[in-house]
Amino acid sequence: MRNEDTGTGRQREPALSPDEATHCERVRAHIADAIAAAGGWLSFERFMELALYAPALGYYHGGAQKLGRDGDFTTAPEVSRLFGGCVARQCAEVLERFDAGAILEVGAGSGRLAADLLTRLARLGSLPRRYFILDVSAELRARQRARIGLLPALLRERVVWIDAPPREEFDGVVLANEVLDALPVLRFRRSQDAAFELGVALTGAAFSWSVRPAGAALAAACARFERAAREPWILPYESEYCPRLEAWARSVTAPLRRGVVLWFDYGLPRPEYYLPERSDGTLICHFKHRVGFDPLRHPGLQDITAWVDFTALAEAGRGLGFELAGFTTQTYFLAGAGLEQEMQTLAGEDPARAPRLANEARQLVLPGEMGERFKAMAWRRGSDGPLSGFGLHDLRHSL
Repeated sequence: MRNEDTGTGRQREPALSPDEATHCERVRAHIADAIAAAGGWLSFERFMELALYAPALGYYHGGAQKLGRDGDFTTAPEVSRLFGGCVARQCAEVLERFDAGAILEVGAGSGRLAADLLTRLARLGSLPRRYFILDVSAELRARQRARIGLLPALLRERVVWIDAPPREEFDGVVLANEVLDALPVLRFRRSQDAAFELGVALTGAAFSWSVRPAGAALAAACARFERAAREPWILPYESEYCPRLEAWARSVTAPLRRGVVLWFDYGLPRPEYYLPERSDGTLICHFKHRVGFDPLRHPGLQDITAWVDFTALAEAGRGLGFELAGFTTQTYFLAGAGLEQEMQTLAGEDPARAPRLANEARQLVLPGEMGERFKAMAWRRGSDGPLSGFGLHDLRHSL
């Protein structure tokens, strides 16, 4: 769980090992070269892209473990099989309309969700013909292969790793859990007189924030966000947005001829995202389960994320020809998709697990844990019928 708790963020930062320090310096030098090549100023969007995704250097291309107890953060599938079981039930509703169909998971993490989905879908009698995994991280792919390799042959033989979205169209489900938050974002500052873009420069050998006047597109976006806020901003106001969201979503959903897209991530509708009190934006960093708020620190070693503007995501879906089929909190999604039934099923396999399952469920659904901070959104095209995970509480009006 990528946690926003500022108390956790004040914990003493773990010391870097010699290997970590060496890797961090290599990434720093790579980004410093990019700043020099750009004339001394680099957009934060480009900085974030290099820090996370530079080949062989970026956070998601390094060899350190990222997920779980020994990594930097924990996601819902790592918390409990209950999450995967509920998502499987939702996927089964869709797959049954298309003679099984296929699933494309974007950013499969440790492979835990894929393994849980396939295992549960097999028991539900709704296995997809293919389970595509699209992931840019070689380190995570290796972990995925190791986990999927433990599954029965009937399941693991359906999994196909791909480097780009499939060229051939398919019917079924596109799925992404905690991927959108890691898309690079632009940073902006709104002052009394104008809008500015925050970029990155070098002060000596250290990275530092540097501002320049916002271009026309960023200034227009800034004005749009300010109008959407429920109350006037208290200036100066800083935040971020993701200009590449629609293009990225188009690329990963383009192969879906008929079916449903399921997005799970932490974020807010735009009127809440850009509230006046959120004047420092939503950027959060994670390193060994410590939360930080300085994205310029330890490049290549820490995860950098921003909350998702779900209004922007809904707009992107409509622009791509999808119907917005549902938007709700993780709590209501899991309840509607059969959390209680999944608890009974897993407890039936091992009654001694019941107390632990109850604790895991609390982590997934309580407001102070993941329940309200994380949201679920569904797009669909050429696919009718109910989506149980979105039937209990409809938040589309909030967008």
